[in-house]
Amino acid sequence: MIPTPYLLFLGDAPDQLAAKVAIGIKDWRPENAVGQFRLRGCKADLALPDMTLQEARTAGAQTLVIGVANRGGVISAAWKKVLIEALDMGYGIASGLHNLLRDDPDLAAAAGRAGRELHDVRVPSVSYPIATGEKRRGKRCLAVGTDCSVGKMYTGLAMDAEMRKRGLKSSFRATGQTGILITGGGVPLDAVVADFMAGSVEYLTPDIDADHWDHIEGQGSLFHVSYSGVTMALLHGGQPDALILAHEPTRTHMRGLPGHALPTLEQLRDTALPLARVANPDCTVAGISVNTAAMAEAEALDYLARVEERMGLPAADPFRQGAARLVDALDQI
Repeated sequence: MIPTPYLLFLGDAPDQLAAKVAIGIKDWRPENAVGQFRLRGCKADLALPDMTLQEARTAGAQTLVIGVANRGGVISAAWKKVLIEALDMGYGIASGLHNLLRDDPDLAAAAGRAGRELHDVRVPSVSYPIATGEKRRGKRCLAVGTDCSVGKMYTGLAMDAEMRKRGLKSSFRATGQTGILITGGGVPLDAVVADFMAGSVEYLTPDIDADHWDHIEGQGSLFHVSYSGVTMALLHGGQPDALILAHEPTRTHMRGLPGHALPTLEQLRDTALPLARVANPDCTVAGISVNTAAMAEAEALDYLARVEERMGLPAADPFRQGAARLVDALDQI
């Protein structure tokens, strides 16, 4: 386990969405977030106290968590200077970047010198099997998105929390670095060798009680040319009984791909459901999760009502409104 609490490192994040790892920790494990550390030019803000390394250490921070998911997972020279200083001050460092902390000779040397740990979350710790497609007991729900970073993880966490509040059997199954940092375990799916991705999801969601729901953390999007592979692995390895369609309505194009427009919810439904039914012929679309964070309250409510009427499915923002209606929809499955 990674020692808590954390100081969340935002670096020079170019926008709020780039700090999604830190945002997820702050929203779902606020007790673990002492404060934030930002470099000059950082455009992300968690509304946490800005702290120096020493201030956060004095406040009890044990681990500096790299809370930025930048394209390519690069550790810049400016970042490295802070990370080495943190190690010398007694911090451990946790990262979900593709560029591993342990592979950087300067960081590895600093960690060894200080007797501190480098926690690379995006490293598979298990030799995963190849998927078999054999039917497993229990029920599984998966959020699939019109794009990346639209709220798939939040949907699963919110639905799991609502089911637990009701005294129902439920688990959240993390498949990415943020979910793993929040829950303490899972599969770093996008770091698994391609042939074993679906098998790793089968491993993550084994046989469970017939009335137990696994909420599998969604990744990527079938319509995102950079990251569609992880979504396919989740659809087949996860064998979902229910899909939740996830959408962020203010996007003008796919995340990081200005030349690619987002699909409609209808296109997402009509593409994802047949692919899910390859592994589970009984899979159905249960509801729609809409990330309305960029909308005023009245605008959000109006949008949700129109989507619900158009799609004939319950539509809700599970973080803003709670996930009760989406969980209710699972009772029909």
